[in-house]
Formats: sequence, structure tokens, C-alpha cells
Amino acid sequence: MPGPVQYGFTAAVAQHFAAHPAGGAEAAARVVRVDRNRIAAATADGLVHLPYPAGAVPATGDWIWLGRNRAAEPAVVGVLPRTSELSRKRAFDPSTEAQVLAANIDMVGLVVPVDRPLSHNRLERTLVAVWDSGATPLVIITKADLADIADDVVGKVILQAAGVDVVTTSAEQGDGIDELFSRAQPGCTLALLGPSGAGKSTLINALVGHHAQSTGDVRATDGRGRHTTTSRELVPLPNGGVLMDTPGVRGFGLFDADDGMEEMFGDLQVLFGQCRFSDCAHDREPGCAVREALDDGSLEERRWESYLKLQRELAALERRHDAAARRAYQREWHQKVVVAGRSQRAAERYRHS
Repeated sequence: MPGPVQYGFTAAVAQHFAAHPAGGAEAAARVVRVDRNRIAAATADGLVHLPYPAGAVPATGDWIWLGRNRAAEPAVVGVLPRTSELSRKRAFDPSTEAQVLAANIDMVGLVVPVDRPLSHNRLERTLVAVWDSGATPLVIITKADLADIADDVVGKVILQAAGVDVVTTSAEQGDGIDELFSRAQPGCTLALLGPSGAGKSTLINALVGHHAQSTGDVRATDGRGRHTTTSRELVPLPNGGVLMDTPGVRGFGLFDADDGMEEMFGDLQVLFGQCRFSDCAHDREPGCAVREALDDGSLEERRWESYLKLQRELAALERRHDAAARRAYQREWHQKVVVAGRSQRAAERYRHS
């Protein structure tokens, strides 16, 4: 089966397509970018621009079947199940709806610039989301040539992101680029995630070998950059790997991340199992392993507070989700009652006519 090899199409992906056929399908493709009213997709013959499908709009990175619409134009006729999905709760949205940031990714590079203060809580919550997505996290330190505190930042990141590989780079000087390039093997998709001005686009240009993405200046007053990347987009690498650039992400609300919490806070799970009581609340109970670890300093107070904060966030999201589900059921039930009542009245009118 032909497919967009430049954008990660492999024999394994071809088998994935074969296992999920779609009616009217003619060609395999991958979503390269989702614009305001069109989808850019890569096929074996090049890029095509497609209208939004009637159902849910695919995300960048999705594998899709192409066919024809009623006007005989190329159109999406099927979206394959995702092998991984990086999602977050929509920023500043009280609902429980998830926003898909990337689909079918193998690795997520968390871009951490050294020219601004390191946010421990932000790094932890993003690592939780990446672990939960099904992809492998990788921390990428950028702008190592701009600050004298690079070694200190790297040390803190390695300590906090235990078990996650850390690559230190300087795109301007070319440091770490070869090591990062070796991570994006042929057929592998590496998504870059980080705040505006973190150096993602500069990093992509260094990896691609030419000016593929626009870059912008960073304000000296607060270290923030402009959104030079305005949409998620796949960028092919010369070796057959694929990069995904993403707009700067200010906030990262967790969305159903139980697996990621277990991966990120596995040390706490071990402590929970050492408590004297199985239902220990880790507050003032005797024999609490968590309190003992906090008292002797083997567990950092900040890390424990971060865990509790993330758990409260997930619990609140679950409560809102349940409430939203109840409201949806009530609306559906009310609508069925109304429709049934109308049908009964119509039947009675028909009998008496």
C-alpha cells in the first residue's frame, strides 16, 4: 500500500490501515496541519487540501483514509484509531472537553529554556500528561549558550524528571543537535511542546537543515516570546523522522491522567504501600510512610504538594464530567418524553379523523 513515507508511513502503519478499512477509501494519508476551515494532508503523491469531514475533525498527526465526496473531490472518509494521543483540558474552559494536541506520536520533547525560571509544577504536570498519552517523554534543554546557570537547570530537571532522558542543546552553536537528531529515527514522530519563545522553531530549523519555521524575538522584560507557530504542523526530517511543531502552551490542564500519575509519581505509590493502614489519608495517622518521608526529608514537601494539587484537579474534573453526563442524560430523556407525547397525540388525532 503506498503512503506518505516522508511523514512517517511505515510497514506497521500500512498494516494498521489494512486492519481498519473504510467504505469508499482510495488512498492512505496523514494530517499535516489543521487550518481554520481546511485540512492539509500528505499522501504518497504529495500534499492535498481537504474540507472538514461531517463528523469530528481529525487532529494533526492522524492517519486518515481519503476518498471522494459528492462533488468527486478528495475528502476524508475515515480516521484510523490512534496509537497515542496527547490531550489537555481546554484552557480557561469550565467544561470537561479535551483538546487533542497531537495524535500518533512516538515521543514528546518537553522544551525547557534556561533563560527563564524553571516551573517545577508545570514540568511535572506536563510529564504526567505525556506519560498518559502513550508516548515517551524527553526533556530538551534549549539556549544552553545564553545563561551561566545552564548546569544548575539541567541538574534540577534531571532530579525532577527521574527516569526521563534529558538532552541539552544550543541551536545557535549546534550543540546537542546530533544527539536529538538520532532520537527521531525513520518513521518516528517527535512532537515538541513548550512555552512561547522556548526555541522550538529554532530547534526545528537546526534539525531540518534549512529555514522551515519562522522564529521570533523574546522580550527581555519577562522572557516571553511571540507565538511564531500558530498551528500544529508536521515537518519531515532528512533521515525519515517527523517533527511536530506546536504553538506555545501557557497552561496544561490535565485530562483523565491516571496512568501518567502512576508513572510520574511511582515513588509515592511505593510509600503508600508501606503505610500501616491501607486506607491511610497520609495526614496524622500512625505508621504513615509518607509523613515519615516528609519528616526525614527523603520526600520533598513541594513534590508532595504538587501531587495533592494534581489529584484535586483530576477529582474536580471527574466530578464535572459526571455532572455533565447526568445533564446530557436528562436532556436526552426529556426529549424522548416530549417526542413520545407528540407521537401519541398525533396518533389520537389520526384515530378520530
